[in-house]
Amino acid sequence: MRTTVGIIGAGPAGLLLARLLHRAGIDSVVLESRDRAYVEQRQRAGILEQGTADVLRAVGAGERMDREGLRHDGIELRFDGRRHRVDFPGLTGGRSVTVYAQTEVCKDLVALQVEEGGPLLFEAEALAVEGAEGDRPRVPFRHRGVEQVLECDYVVGCDGFWGVARGAFPAEPSRVFERSYPYAWLGILADVAPSHGELVYARHDRGFALLSMRSPTVSRLYLQVPEGTDAARWGDEEIWDELERRLETADGWRLERGPVTQKSVTPMRSFVHEPMRHGRLFLAGDAAHIVPPTGAKGLNLAVGDVVTLARALVHRRDTGSEELLDAYSATCLRRIWQAERFSYDMTTLLHRAPGATAFDARLQRARLERIASSHAAGTDLAEAYTGFPLQ
Repeated sequence: MRTTVGIIGAGPAGLLLARLLHRAGIDSVVLESRDRAYVEQRQRAGILEQGTADVLRAVGAGERMDREGLRHDGIELRFDGRRHRVDFPGLTGGRSVTVYAQTEVCKDLVALQVEEGGPLLFEAEALAVEGAEGDRPRVPFRHRGVEQVLECDYVVGCDGFWGVARGAFPAEPSRVFERSYPYAWLGILADVAPSHGELVYARHDRGFALLSMRSPTVSRLYLQVPEGTDAARWGDEEIWDELERRLETADGWRLERGPVTQKSVTPMRSFVHEPMRHGRLFLAGDAAHIVPPTGAKGLNLAVGDVVTLARALVHRRDTGSEELLDAYSATCLRRIWQAERFSYDMTTLLHRAPGATAFDARLQRARLERIASSHAAGTDLAEAYTGFPLQ
């Protein structure tokens, strides 16, 4: 099998890259080790930055998002029983975010790819990336039990942290930067209308809590729990009781409860692999970087990567110049490190670390007070949350 761009992984990064290339007239093949149902059902992020939503609209994948997604013009910070709203449009010149689950983004992009795009092979496990240093890299893969080879001009690894693409990078000059956090998120989906119209981030002495949603009738909520927590050990009412404690306000706000349909635990980590290019092999999305979910940056960073790469591939075809391809890693990493910084800041601002002292708690409150009282500090948060520019 032969194509111009071989894409490993049919998450949002791989699917969006295929869509961008298709619209530019560049052929591609997408290899995905899982079946279609898994790709369309795996729960991940749910917040789309302004730039991400704009890109989806531009490639023809925004119709259902605009119909069913929820535009949010701010978030609420809670601490010491008080509530402070961060007004995104007022602080950023009009930017907002959209609540629209990654599962739905993938469904929309899969449907477009199947209907209009190049081959999208499910249950096709990439086994290796070979010859990345040369002109014709190869991806041996197993498709439903039959071994084949995909020959391409370029390979893009959108196959996550454990995928074969990152493993094909040489030890030198590769560098890894990472940080693990001593806590995790216990998350639930519940069949109940959200108790607030926007996301609520709560700092509490018992630990962090987040009130989010997937739709007007489905709530998504999270609790900070110790690293390694087993979700099954938490009863439904125990979870609701703890959420109520951490989200409590002094003005009588109430948390609505409903049937819990799903529980999971999300570990917290920061990770960056540099560089993001080796010869004709490129990394995008979780294959190159991971952020703690506090800043809602994971999916949006993946979008930034593939927009940058698609632009560089089109430039190479139209001009013969490798300039933008050569700059791909450095261009993406500028945005990635800003997102890593913001995600780290939000995480340490709101979570109670094991062994935290009264001094640490006072610093967190001081940082929150600064955001609530300073236009400049509020603007910094709003600009970062709604998205760094797609370069």
